Amino acid sequence: MMADYWPFVVIIVAGWLATDLWRWLGVIAGNRLQEGSEPLYWVRAVATSLVMAVTAKLIVFPTGALTASPLWLRLAAAGLGFAAFLAAGQKVIVGVVVSLALLALGLALL
Repeated sequence: MMADYWPFVVIIVAGWLATDLWRWLGVIAGNRLQEGSEPLYWVRAVATSLVMAVTAKLIVFPTGALTASPLWLRLAAAGLGFAAFLAAGQKVIVGVVVSLALLALGLALL
């Protein structure tokens, strides 16, 4: 019975070790950084670029239900969501809701 679950245990333990170590190192290093320091600006820039890279990948190379949507719809939803984000004073929730609503509406109408 336990032999059936060992691959899952290995995946969980390996995944935990691979990510949790870096999280703890980030917490330790982050506590030593000053709020306006150059290293912290660099960390924020890298984190932002990683999030945007994943977002761009999901828009250009979608998986799952998004594969049924045309590229122009995904680009329009992202662009108009970003415009709403800026128009609302950089409120993330507004950008997310507008993008999702436009994408859902576009998928419903297609």
